[in-house]
Amino acid sequence: MTEPLDAFVSEGLSAVRLRLLVAYDGTDFCGWARQPGLRSVQGMLEEAIVTALRLDSIRAVCAGRTDAGVHARGQVVHVDIPVSSWDVVAPVALRRLNGLLAADVRVLSVEPAAPGFDARWSALRRHYRYQVSDGVGDPLRRTTCAHHVDPLDVDRMNVASQWLLGEHDFASFCREREGTSSVRTLQRFDWVRDDDGVVTAHVTADAFCHSMVRSLVGALLPVGDGRRAIDWPAQLLAARMRDAAVTVAPARGLVLQAVDYPDDALLADQARVARRWRGAPQDNPITQGSA
Repeated sequence: MTEPLDAFVSEGLSAVRLRLLVAYDGTDFCGWARQPGLRSVQGMLEEAIVTALRLDSIRAVCAGRTDAGVHARGQVVHVDIPVSSWDVVAPVALRRLNGLLAADVRVLSVEPAAPGFDARWSALRRHYRYQVSDGVGDPLRRTTCAHHVDPLDVDRMNVASQWLLGEHDFASFCREREGTSSVRTLQRFDWVRDDDGVVTAHVTADAFCHSMVRSLVGALLPVGDGRRAIDWPAQLLAARMRDAAVTVAPARGLVLQAVDYPDDALLADQARVARRWRGAPQDNPITQGSA
């Protein structure tokens, strides 16, 4: 843990970038992003860090900004703090942070990040899981599973999902944001029915645009229950425009499972490539966040 911190100090910098692994139940949050007057994961986490480290303010930057009701097991976050603050609290940082957080958020680990690390831009891929309870449904899963009344055919859904893999313009499955690209590389999209009957989608991509995972799921559910043809999602993809027939699936079924990063020596290069590809400003990786 001391090597990354020594690297920052040896370069004459007064700040150290911390890397946090965070889990949360998104049920009672407005989402990750801080919003005035609303309960957000970012706001709660920043408040806890400010209190724990006795700082005036802090900005937490995450790997993937989740919407209201979406959960996370492996959210990755970075914050920049004065070196002196880390020296003082390092031995008790994790315990102190979790003591200040509500029970629906937990910091699983905290350590100085390797040079060049950016929680958002250094990421290679994000892994999501979406769970659906079909048929009668299970009331004990009402905050972690979406409910679909009609039975789902997982085999049909798997055939349709495979046609979406690869690099494409996913404009049909994203909420449009001016000045941003909707080109993404979908690396995994498959479905399985677990032993307890829950239908689970595993979705992995280099990055996701706004509402993309839930829109993909929303396009596959009518394929699974037979209301749409197997090639309907592929037709939507080819159209490259939003279709009102695609329903965004409920947030409660979605979990950010994990985020992958390259080896430490490649973190800064990966961040530069991702910013350039997605048209982001070349901000200072130490002093500025990139949410």
